[in-house]
Formats: sequence, C-alpha cells, structure tokens
Amino acid sequence: MRSRTRIGSRLGAVAIVFLLAAFAEVRPPARAQSFDRYFPAKDLTTVGVYYYPEHWDPAQWERDFRNMAAMGFEFTHFAEFAWAQLEPEEGRYDFRWLDRSVELAAEHKLGVVLCTSTATPPVWLVRKYPEVLATAEDGSRMDHGSRQHASFSSTFYREYSSKLIEQLARRYGGDERVIGWQLDNEPRRFLDYGKDAPARFRAWLEKKYGTIDALNAAWGTAFWSGTYTSFSQINLPLHRQWGMNLHQRLDHYRFADEETATFLDEQARVIRKHVKGRQWITSNYIPMYDVGYVGASRELDFDSYTRYMVYGADRGLGPRGYRVGEYTRIAMANDFFRPLKGMYGVMELQPGQVNWGAINPQPLPGAVRLWLWHVFSGGSKFTCTYRYRAPLYGYEAYHAGIVGTDGVTPTAGGREYAQFIADIRRLREKADAGAPVPAAYARRATGILLDADSIQAIGLNRQTTEWNTESHVLKYYRALKSFGAPVDFVRRGADLARYPVLVVPAHQMIDEELIAALTRYAEQGGMLLLTCRTGLHDRRGHLWEAKFYEPMWKLVGAEIESYDLPMPHAPNTVRFGSEDFEWSSWGDLLKPRPGTATWATHQGDFYAGTPAVVSRKLGKGTVTWVGVDTRSGQLEKQVLARLFAERGIAVEGYPEGVLVEYRDGLGIALNYSDKDFVMPLPAGTEILVGDTTLETASVLVWKTPRG
Repeated sequence: MRSRTRIGSRLGAVAIVFLLAAFAEVRPPARAQSFDRYFPAKDLTTVGVYYYPEHWDPAQWERDFRNMAAMGFEFTHFAEFAWAQLEPEEGRYDFRWLDRSVELAAEHKLGVVLCTSTATPPVWLVRKYPEVLATAEDGSRMDHGSRQHASFSSTFYREYSSKLIEQLARRYGGDERVIGWQLDNEPRRFLDYGKDAPARFRAWLEKKYGTIDALNAAWGTAFWSGTYTSFSQINLPLHRQWGMNLHQRLDHYRFADEETATFLDEQARVIRKHVKGRQWITSNYIPMYDVGYVGASRELDFDSYTRYMVYGADRGLGPRGYRVGEYTRIAMANDFFRPLKGMYGVMELQPGQVNWGAINPQPLPGAVRLWLWHVFSGGSKFTCTYRYRAPLYGYEAYHAGIVGTDGVTPTAGGREYAQFIADIRRLREKADAGAPVPAAYARRATGILLDADSIQAIGLNRQTTEWNTESHVLKYYRALKSFGAPVDFVRRGADLARYPVLVVPAHQMIDEELIAALTRYAEQGGMLLLTCRTGLHDRRGHLWEAKFYEPMWKLVGAEIESYDLPMPHAPNTVRFGSEDFEWSSWGDLLKPRPGTATWATHQGDFYAGTPAVVSRKLGKGTVTWVGVDTRSGQLEKQVLARLFAERGIAVEGYPEGVLVEYRDGLGIALNYSDKDFVMPLPAGTEILVGDTTLETASVLVWKTPRG
C-alpha cells in the first residue's frame, strides 16, 4: 500500500490552547524495555501477512487461515481500513465479524495484529462532520472515497477517533490472541488548512516561543516589514506564495510533524490503558528522512516501516536492475529505524507485482526472497507482507498477493515467502542469538548524524538546483556499505562514543552545545568527518552574526572563507591525490590553520589551488572536513578509505550492489548487482543457505564462529 495525503472543529481557541499545551510538553524518552518479551531472541524473526476478512465471503475465512498457516505464516493483520464495518453508524459498534476472524486465526495458531482504522473514516462521519476532511492550501477539501483524507489537525476528529479506539482496546486489550497494535496506516504529514489548523498552529507557536517578540526574533520578521504584534495575527504560511518567510514555513513543517506524532501518541495512550500481557504498539511509516514525525511518537514500543522495491521508478543496477530495486532502499531504512527505539520491524514488504506505479513490472525471480533476507539482515524482529489475497476490485486491483485472484494458488512471491519462512525455521536450530558480530565488522561501526530540521531548512533554500541532501548523504552511506561497515543513522543526543567513525553530513543548523559534543567525540578518539553546509546556521536557521561558518573554524582547524556554486553545464573539479573529481552542487573554499593538512584542492577556476578537503588531529582523534559534494561520490569514498586506513581499520571492497551484514551468529550476503559475486569465506565455513557464488537477487547465509 502507498500513502497519499492527509490532513480540519469544534473547540474554541481557549480549549485548543489548553490541549496543545499538553501536546507540546517535553515528552519522556522512548520507552525503555526488553523486546524479548514480544519477540523471543531464539525465534530470530517472525513473518506475517495482511488479511481483510471484510473483503471476502465469511465461508472462505477458515480456508484462508488454514492455507496461511500451511505456508508458514505466524501472524496476520486485521481492521486497518475497516471503520465502516466496525462502526456502521454513529455510536453503534459491530465486532462480531472481527471476533470470528480472531477466533479462526487463533485456531490455526496465527497471532493477530489489530489496527486502528483512522486512515479511512466512514462516509457517515465525514458527511455529518465535514470539517474533519483535510483541506489543501488552495482551499479545496478532500472527500470520501479514498484513504488518508481526514485531518490530524481537526480536534473533533482526534477526539472522535479515540472513541472507536477505546472500544477496540476494551474488547481486545486483554486478549492473548492479539499480539500487537498498528496505529493508523503509513501516517504522514499533511499541511492542513482546515477549520482548526490556524488556531492550533498559533497555540503551538505560543507554547514554543512564549512571547511574540521571541517569535519575531526567530522568524526575522524585521525583514520585509513582517513584524507581528500578537499571535492572533499569524496565519498558516502559503508555501506556494513567492518569498514567504522561510522560518515560518519551517515552523509550519515542525507543527505538522508534531500533529502527526501526537495523534499517534494519543491513540497509544488510549490502547495502553487496556493492554494486559505482552501486546505491543507500533505504527508503519514510509521511510522518509526529511521529516520530523518519524520516530517522534514516544508512546510507541518501537517503529516499523513499509517498503516497496519494484514499481517502475528506481532503475537499480544494470538493464534488469529495475526488477530488483535500488540496493540502499532497504539498507538505509534498516539502519535508520533500528536506532530509533532499539529494534524495528517491517509491516509491509512487497509480495510481487504492484499496481500503483507509473509502470508496474514483475520483480526478478528471487527478488522477493532477497528483500526478506535484507530486512532480516539489519536486525528486524518481524516482517509482514501486504497482502494475502490479491484484491478483485478497488484502487489496488492488479496488486499481487501471496495467493492469486482465485484465493488459493500461491503466486511466485508467495512461494518465495514460504521458502524464506522455511529457511528461518531451520536456522532457529543453527543460529546463536547471543553471538557477537565479527570483531573486524564491529571495528568499522559508523554513525551518521542526521537532522531532519536541517534537511527541511536546506530544502527551503537550497541555493542551487544541483543540491540534493539525500543524494549527498547516500554518497557516504554507499561507500561505508561497500567497506562492509555496520551503520546507524543517529540523532542529536545519541551516545556518539559508540562509533569509531562519525559522519556529519550537511548538518546545517547547529549550536555551541553540539559543536562541543563533536569536539569531545574527536578528542576522546573518534574519527569525525564533517561535510559542507554543516554549521552554516544557528538552531533558529539564521546565518551566524560572524564570519562565514566561523563557529566551526576551531573544530575544523581551518577558516571557511566562502563557497561557490558553478552552473551545471560547467562543473568544476577538485583534485585528491592524482585524480580529479567533478562537482557542481557545493564547494567550500578553505584556509587551513597550522597543523591542518590539505587533502584535496580546487582545480581550473579563479580559486585553483584553494583547499577543498582538510584534516587534522584533535586529541586522540581526527577531524576531517569535506567541503565539496561531487557528482560521482568517488572522492567521498576515497576520503573515507584514507581515514579508515590511517586508523588501521581494515575494510572490505564489496562491489556496488553487494551488501554483507551479521546478526545472531550468521553472516548474510545479498547481491543486487547485475554481475555474479563470489563471497570469499574461510575454508570449512558452514553454509546454511545458498552458495558462495551469488547471482543477481541471490542470498548467501553462513554460520560465523563464536571466537
């Protein structure tokens, strides 16, 4: 499934201010717990499948659950879009069909994940209370007939949703057959312009800034006569209006992110009042790295994600790469979601051909199984697929399922799911859940410090159409994966000392506290790599009232005098060693201080010979500044290789598209490339799945020694 949009109530401004004050309070840290109570380590992982009882003849339910279990699935997933069936009219609930579905699933030893149906309010609700519908910037309102058409900024919608959730939680919160809860579906941020949103935004701003003078200072409203004298004068920014205050727009993003995060938290609190036993609570996000709501719902036990790999967009590697998918899509999602709360799962993984892309090709045989192993390799505790039965009608007709349109014949993807499940069950006897990862692998552990605020702020004011922050980050990420390095995407406040290497890419908004933390990290022995645009702004998003980048100079060991943005038809080059690398998206012009070495210099323009990459020792560690963003990413890879070599950390040299990870005493190699790859393993290695020669979309799993 794919998300679209979302977004409009009944309380007065005073009540809204009171409610938002509660929402905006400082939230406690993420829930600390052992995940073994939900997912025993000895099980390695568990696999489930979506099912929609409301779509099918009840006479077929028992057959379907029996066949699911026979294929090896261990849990199923209900009620995601079933509000109209659960509450057919206001205040009248019908759980008989859901009771029967839970009962039948349990008879076949299938656990059940229950969902809140807030992505699909029923027609009677939106007709009686149309203000709950999302409203776009141009004033157009969404309507019934799709999904994610209600507003998280509608106070009434938030309150009314809680009534249904309360009923579900009362009925199933103590039911041992229910293993967990999914909130909403692929929740996303919508910049709602409905009835309640302006007042909620003003209340959020007043909670954040306290006084209108503080807001004026943060937004720089002295510019273009933008000054406000009261919060009541502030409207939602028009993002399509040229020249709209960038700081106001950034705060609007932050506000909308918090609307999403707190809507999920409210749901979780309602459910948790009734949970008895080992039920967990999560939500399933589409992986996005430039938003603030993913991972921000503190009431969730952990976060899960959705991933589709073949839908006619990503080309992958080689002429058939579009049938396998871009190799970093699952890898980056694993490494982003795992550190958020200590574990993750995948709630939707593609089972085969989809229907919603511009072009919907078949995956390459073996690709579905490859994705399952890839999700597992990052540490996932579960994988669920959308969906068991291919739909016969509706928007997602033609979307493959585990079985085809006859309801019983396994599809190619279904057979690959069954194969993966069988392999996992066999490996439960072979794996070692307590085994450490190989020492050489652990020594390469790298953190990448991401900041959604900075990514959003850069997106509002890129300075050049050539800049793409995610592409910039991927140049370092791909290099690290080719080295065979385990990677965590971390946020401000993380324990940086856990990582021998720390990359800080384009962390544009910074403050003295973070500069001090990065300084300590290097002084205590860390290998710190900073990239261009890091520290250009303070935390308000203002340029420093100082020389260019000046607060960063002491840490970097160089002055950053200015920057250049060439035209795309006339890229510049930078020389590292004996090689030249093209760049056009950003180039810092550096002036190293004594003790700072120049590693790369600009070539062929009026500033030829000016340093572009510098490095220095700091305490027990090092600090390196990469002031350019090259087109190929090869400079970035070579800089990282030099840093690892100077620290004496051995790296691998895996070709693009080949990934190797370790968990539970297992080594796992995956081949997304268009060429065969031979995995070098020591003689006598016990191979558990596959062969050392990996063809495209192949997987190899072996047992690693404990010593």
